Amino acid sequence: MTGTSLRVSVDRDRCVGTGGCVFAAEEVFDQNDEDGRVVLRTEYPGPDLAEAVRQAVDVCPVYAIALAEKENGR
Repeated sequence: MTGTSLRVSVDRDRCVGTGGCVFAAEEVFDQNDEDGRVVLRTEYPGPDLAEAVRQAVDVCPVYAIALAEKENGR
């Protein structure tokens, strides 16, 4: 099986709570009700969410989201 696996990580200390990530990929990101900072819903989103996660990474003004992509074996 070929394809790409995604792994998302967030730095809550760096997050300033703009919420752009939630708008881009609400299946993957949420915001804490108390401080507004990012909450990761899933560390390993499926390939169907890859573009939304990349958009979330791009809209984060403080680079609090990291995305690791790995090509799966054949």
